[in-house]
Amino acid sequence: MPTASNRLELRIQSQLKQRIEQAASLTGQSASDFVRSAAQQRADQVLRQHNPATVVPADFFEQMSAALEGGSPALARAAAAVAQTTERR
Repeated sequence: MPTASNRLELRIQSQLKQRIEQAASLTGQSASDFVRSAAQQRADQVLRQHNPATVVPADFFEQMSAALEGGSPALARAAAAVAQTTERR
C-alpha cells in the first residue's frame, strides 16, 4: 500500500470524536485508519451511484458479434461500434 502523504483536516464535536475512537478501538484500528476507511467506503459508494458502470464478461462483445454474424448486418455493425466505444474494466 502506498504511503499516505496528503492531509485532510476537519473539526468535529468531542462526542463524535469519542464515538469514532471507541469504534476504532473495537475494530483494532487507529482513529485515523477508521475514519480513512469509512470515508473511502462512502466516497466509493457515492461515486458508483453517480458514475454507474455496467459490468459484463470479458468476451461479451465477441459473443454478441458472433451471434449476430448470420443476422442483420446493421445489428452486427452496431455491436461492433459498441464494442469499440465501451469502456471495459
